[in-house]
Amino acid sequence: MNSATVTTRPAPTYHQSARLRDVRYDVRGPILTEAMRLEAQGHDILRLNLGNMRPFGLDARPEIVEAVARDLGDGQAYSDSRGIPVAREAVAEHYRRCGIDQISAEDVFLGNGVSELITLVLQALVNPGDEILVPAPDYPTWTGAVNLTGGVPVHYLADEANGWNPSLEDIESKVTPRTKALVLINPNNPTGAVYSEETVRGMADIARRHGLVLLSDEIYEELVFGDAAHHHAALAAGSDVLCLTFGGLSKAYRVCGYRAGWVAATGPLDHAADLLEGITLLSNMRVCPNVPGQYAIPVALAAGTPGSALPADVVDPGGRLQSQLAMASDALNAIPGVSCVPPRGALYCFPRIDREMYGIDDDEEFVLDLLRSEHVLVTHGTGFNWPEPDHFRIVCLPEAGVLERAIASIGDYLARRRLRVAA
Repeated sequence: MNSATVTTRPAPTYHQSARLRDVRYDVRGPILTEAMRLEAQGHDILRLNLGNMRPFGLDARPEIVEAVARDLGDGQAYSDSRGIPVAREAVAEHYRRCGIDQISAEDVFLGNGVSELITLVLQALVNPGDEILVPAPDYPTWTGAVNLTGGVPVHYLADEANGWNPSLEDIESKVTPRTKALVLINPNNPTGAVYSEETVRGMADIARRHGLVLLSDEIYEELVFGDAAHHHAALAAGSDVLCLTFGGLSKAYRVCGYRAGWVAATGPLDHAADLLEGITLLSNMRVCPNVPGQYAIPVALAAGTPGSALPADVVDPGGRLQSQLAMASDALNAIPGVSCVPPRGALYCFPRIDREMYGIDDDEEFVLDLLRSEHVLVTHGTGFNWPEPDHFRIVCLPEAGVLERAIASIGDYLARRRLRVAA
C-alpha cells in the first residue's frame, strides 16, 4: 500500500448565523452568566431579573395544577397544531366576556408561551426590509424576533413624563411606506405602565390610517392595580384593523413553566387569510404546543364571570404585588439621583438614574458592578432597547422585607459610587 502525503487541515471554526448579529436577550445574557458564576462560588444572589413567579412563593391555584395532573395521560399525544379545541374555546370565551364579540376558537393559536408566538407570527408576517414599530423600552424578544426575520425594528419612544404612555406623535412620525405592523405592550414590561384608553385608541387609529397590523402584547392584562384599567387593543381596532392579541397564563395565573400562551386574531380576517395560513403552516411545522400545559387554560380562564373582574385571589393574593410595587417605587424615589414612575401594572419598576451623579457611562457595567458588590441581579435599561444608559429594571416579586433590603443595598452601593465620583 502506497503511503500518501496527508494534508492536515486546520480545525474549522463554526460561527453563528449572521441573522443573530443584532439579536439580544440581555435579561438572560452575560450578566446572568456572571450571577451563575458567583452562585457556583457559594454566594447567594437575589435574582431580580426575571418575572418568574414560583421561586418567590407565588403559586398557582390548586385546581389549575390538578387539571394538568388529571389530564397528564391524554397529554402524551400530539394535539392539533393550533392547540386543543377546549382550550382555544376558553380563550375565545375569555375575550368575548371582555366585549370582543367577533372571535371564535378558530381564530386562536396556542403556543409555548407568548415568546414563541411572537417569533412565529413575525416569521409569518415579515419580509426582509419590512419595518416594525416597536416601543422603546420594549420586551426584548420583540426587537430580537424582528431582527431574526430580517425585518427592521423602528423604535418609538414611550413618554416617561406621561406615565410611560407611548408618544402618538413619535409613532406617527416613524411610519414609512415600508412599515408593516405596530407593536404595543400593555400593561408594559419593563415600565409597569398601563396605557390610557386615549393612547390605545390613538395607536389603533394610526394602524387604521396606515394599513398596519396591530400586534398587542397583553400578557399582563389581569395585573393592573389601583384605579388603573386595562383597555384591549382589539376593542379599539374594531372590525377594520387586523389585531393579533398575545396573552397567556404565565403571570396572573402564576404558571410560567407551563408555557401556556396564545395569540388571537380579530378584525378583517377575510383580508388576512393568507397570513393566517402562514401562521398555520408554522404551527404545523412545530407539530403542536406543549400539550399538558394546555389543560390549565380552561380551568384558569373559567374563573371569570360575565361582567365582572376576576377574583382578587386569582390575580394577586392579598394584594401582595400591588403593595410591593408601591413600596419599591417609593423606596427607589427616596434614593438621591433616582426617580421612578410608580408602576400601575405588571411586575416591574423601571427607575431612572442620574448618570452624572453616579459616573455611569455604561449601564451594563453598572449592573454588573452592582451584582458583584451587593449580589443583587437587576437588568440594565439598554437591554430593553431604551436609547440611553440611564435606567434599570427591578422585578418586584420578593416578599416586602426582602425587596426592601435589596433596594437598600442598591442605595448603599450608589452612595459609595457617588463618593468615588466626587473624590
